[in-house]
Amino acid sequence: MSLLFVNAFWNLILFDLYRARGNLRTIYNKVRQSRAGAPVATSDLVERVCSAVDLACIWYWKEVLCLQRSAAAACLLRKNGVPAELVIGAQQMPFRAHAWVEVEGRVVNDKPYTQEIYTVLDRC
Repeated sequence: MSLLFVNAFWNLILFDLYRARGNLRTIYNKVRQSRAGAPVATSDLVERVCSAVDLACIWYWKEVLCLQRSAAAACLLRKNGVPAELVIGAQQMPFRAHAWVEVEGRVVNDKPYTQEIYTVLDRC
């Protein structure tokens, strides 16, 4: 089993516990406070981390929400030296909020056109 998968799964559990207690501010602060580790010199690292988070979401015992998934991905990417940003956005009609991860302005854990659908409310 991949260490990335284990870390991704653990992050899903952690962020799910915060969400279940209504601690959305804690999720936001955990991501904001996570710092990038030493860069890992592999060209496919972003893809491997996002794949590990996606696989962890498949094996998670309940539905994983976008904030939980994106917070886990952003923290794991940062831990591995990637300057990832958690982005929170909304659309007006119909009202919908969404969270995703960007690296150097590129959406990495969602559809590439996500930025066109949602107005960015915050980045951390």
